[in-house]
Amino acid sequence: MTQPVDVAELLHTIGIRLSKEALRALLDDMHKRRLSPTQVCEALVRAVATERARRNLEGRERVATLGKMKSLDRFDWEWPKAIDRDLVERLVTLDFLNAGENILLRGPSGLGKTTLAQNLGHLALQRGKRVRFSTIAAALTDVAKHDGLLAKERRMKRYTRPDLLILDELGYVPHDARSADILFHIVSQRHERASTIMTTNLAYKQWGGVFDGAGSIHATVDRFAQHCHVVDIEGDSYRQKKTDAPKPPVRQR
Repeated sequence: MTQPVDVAELLHTIGIRLSKEALRALLDDMHKRRLSPTQVCEALVRAVATERARRNLEGRERVATLGKMKSLDRFDWEWPKAIDRDLVERLVTLDFLNAGENILLRGPSGLGKTTLAQNLGHLALQRGKRVRFSTIAAALTDVAKHDGLLAKERRMKRYTRPDLLILDELGYVPHDARSADILFHIVSQRHERASTIMTTNLAYKQWGGVFDGAGSIHATVDRFAQHCHVVDIEGDSYRQKKTDAPKPPVRQR
């Protein structure tokens, strides 16, 4: 007696990147709906395209390393003493990515600079963009630990190739002149080609102090600031807000 053909197994064998369980469920649904051969092909193509997009997004999310974040709809716009909300909402459209423009999120610690940067990165991922998030200290250390020229150039591509690069926390850790040169190369290779977001607590004129007065930092600022949206945030740390919040009374037993 001829064994029934396992169509899901055959489709999986020829490289259809859906699980066998998903294929069987899809085939059962198409059979129940009595779809024509053309409709069957259309449904299969749509399912494969959806799965491919899901896998692609998962891969880009792993590379992006955005980490956990508070969503933008939970951002407390009333807490900062000053923030240009209209500008932030324009940036959320991601038009700056198409123009290869940069963003500087500047203000004291604990006012949501990283959260805003992460949310912009998340939105870019949803639009199919390649994103990488890193503290600036980790990125510069990552490149600097490679001594050979070719090895360093390969590692540098981690930070020059993404459509959106997010460098967090400039100003919190001191760096040497070698690190300043690495940052210059990253910024200059991305200049007018791909967007970079930086978060910092410092004015541009103070960046040199972070990099031990390295001469290249002036050229870095010049390139980064040429096409840059600056979001200045003023106020007290959200963490201080939580610390100062009244504690609920302890119930006596």
